[in-house]
Amino acid sequence: MLDYKFIKDNLDAVKQNIINRNMTADADKVVELFDKRTALVTKLQGLQQKRNENAQAMKQKLDPEKRNELIAAGKAIKDEITSVEAETKETEAALEEAARQIPNMVHPDAPVGKLDTENLEVKKVGTPRKFDFEPKDHVQLGESLDIIDFDRGTKVSGPKFYYLKNEAVFLEQALIMYALNTLRKHNFQMFITPDVAKEEVLKGIGFNPRGNESNVYSIEDEGTCLVATAEITLGGYHQDEILDKASLPRFYGGLSHCFRREAGAAGQFSKGLYRVHQFDKVEMFAYSTPEQSDEIHEKLRLIEEEIFTGLGLPFHVVDTCTGDLGAPAYRKWDLEAWMPGRNGGEYGEVTSTSNCTDYQARRLNIKYKDDDGKNKYVHTLNGTAIAVGRAMLAILENYQNADGSVTIPEVLVPYCGFDTIRPKKR
Repeated sequence: MLDYKFIKDNLDAVKQNIINRNMTADADKVVELFDKRTALVTKLQGLQQKRNENAQAMKQKLDPEKRNELIAAGKAIKDEITSVEAETKETEAALEEAARQIPNMVHPDAPVGKLDTENLEVKKVGTPRKFDFEPKDHVQLGESLDIIDFDRGTKVSGPKFYYLKNEAVFLEQALIMYALNTLRKHNFQMFITPDVAKEEVLKGIGFNPRGNESNVYSIEDEGTCLVATAEITLGGYHQDEILDKASLPRFYGGLSHCFRREAGAAGQFSKGLYRVHQFDKVEMFAYSTPEQSDEIHEKLRLIEEEIFTGLGLPFHVVDTCTGDLGAPAYRKWDLEAWMPGRNGGEYGEVTSTSNCTDYQARRLNIKYKDDDGKNKYVHTLNGTAIAVGRAMLAILENYQNADGSVTIPEVLVPYCGFDTIRPKKR
């Protein structure tokens, strides 16, 4: 969340930021509750001083009438302290709840807009392939190659679930190993993270685990949720800790299953592997000082570019507009790969990387001790190394051949153990 005093001192900018992000939040309420809490804390301190003065006076030699008078005054002060403490606690809870609705501020260079169509292209890598045959989309290829079964996934688990079969099993593992080894080369510390996290961690990261529009699966009566990304578990790893400044920046890579409800996510661009309820992903996460985070954001983006350049997939990079940013993100870059089967050929998101500044760290209470001896909030950043389903989708569609086969990108062949997937004889 944002600092309460920052919201008060920059109220107009905070309110304009909410408008630019196309979100709903009440900054005025935050300021009102912040002022109320400040007044209550001041009042409480005054009462505590009066209580101490009363207790000190009771230590003197007193006549019975004066002692009874002080006893009655002490009781009245105690009752008032109890009342003010309760009101302060209630106000603090309301203040925190209201402040958690306020999104992070946005980088001044981020494009202002409401929809992803207003994202700004900043880089293009590779040239989309021109086919001399009618290309299939990945759903058709998955069926003809007998490597993906959406129908039985739906029968057994419901819509947006699927089975990977035959060569696709090895292709998935190849993509994971390719991403893990790329991160190892960049000196990331690697993790396989839990698939479950406490609701307080999800809220700290910026996910809302309840409600019809939630993107996560809640576990009944457990106070936990299935994770939608390893960003959640890697971000919660240092909750309530003070990190050594000399250890920053820290680069973590996490492999996890990801579970997303995708409520309301329908339409032609959601078919097949593009938007599913379960997939595997290798995630990057970084902890840094405020001075380091912009440079690290560039580093994470360049690693994503390296991964997809290595796969030989055409892509472009977009600077995400204000209305398409998640609440924690200060700035976000998306990599969108060319997908021949998407509406006759379009770019579709395959990775993103966000600088969340100290927004998540405030909510999770993650600090570092600075050179001046003061504890300050770290900056957190995240980025997708490989979301396996979308990467596989792009490979199948871009590397398909006229005979119905699919060539495996050269960097993946050592992991797969084969260089081509061929249609199965029926």
